Amino acid sequence: MRLVFAGTPSAAVPTLRRLATEHDIAAVVTRPDAPLGRKRVLTPSPVAQVAAELGLPIIKAARLDAEATDAIAALTVDLGVIVAYGGLVREPLLSTPAKGWINLHFSLLPQWRGAAPVQRALIAGDEQLGASVFQLVPALDAGDVFATRIVDVSSEATADAALETLAIDGADLTSEVVAAIADGTARSVPQEGEPTVAPKLTLDDGQLEWDEPLARVFARFRGVTPEPGAHTTVDGLRLKILEAVPAGDGPELEPGEIVATKAALFIGTASAPLSVTRVQPAGKGAMNAVDWWRGQRDTENVRAGA
Repeated sequence: MRLVFAGTPSAAVPTLRRLATEHDIAAVVTRPDAPLGRKRVLTPSPVAQVAAELGLPIIKAARLDAEATDAIAALTVDLGVIVAYGGLVREPLLSTPAKGWINLHFSLLPQWRGAAPVQRALIAGDEQLGASVFQLVPALDAGDVFATRIVDVSSEATADAALETLAIDGADLTSEVVAAIADGTARSVPQEGEPTVAPKLTLDDGQLEWDEPLARVFARFRGVTPEPGAHTTVDGLRLKILEAVPAGDGPELEPGEIVATKAALFIGTASAPLSVTRVQPAGKGAMNAVDWWRGQRDTENVRAGA
């Protein structure tokens, strides 16, 4: 089947690679090159890099406007496949491919419709993560679902690691749906249940509240790592927490109280402490958490969140 593929981040790459081995990819649509790193070097998206590696035509578009619609319409494709492109597909582009568009979404729809489904699911403490492939419609992530798969993810996985696992399973799921659409056996069903929404995260979403139980603190840490990043305030300065796990046998601490041993640093919550292994102080590079704590002048009166 002749496809157009739209995607931008690394989470879309496994699906692109898989479909490129099974179908005719007429073109790959992705966001324009973006400045990365301290030197702000313009860099192609992960999807653009893989498309170039595979020798596929590339359409770079900041949004799917009339110009992008005309370029895609000229390809005369059977189906559009979109995975985390970063923009909305509206009419007339929605109806341009003969069989419309399908979307791989990293949630168990109708849960977590929106831009940050994995992150929001982790923050909420969901016990199950998954992926869904659905028919794209004008309403956000509301189309009929072709297939859904629950995916096993480590209970300590942060958002980036969870998304990497989901992307691999999602590629298999999308491949199965595209094959079924191609041979005419695909069947979709309306979404059932009360939808929840997953808006894009902001910097404020990364603030850890130490007066909450450990399970909620760690759930938020997982959901906001690596972006926008988990953080707290210590002695009036922002401290980014890069690596942390629940402390299995840590000391009894008050919320926000900090204690360090030779091997670990602990921050108290409303229940058990969080064990923090790597941090990034404001204006500095990442460092070992215990080494950072040793550099504090007055550790007796310093607390997280203050």
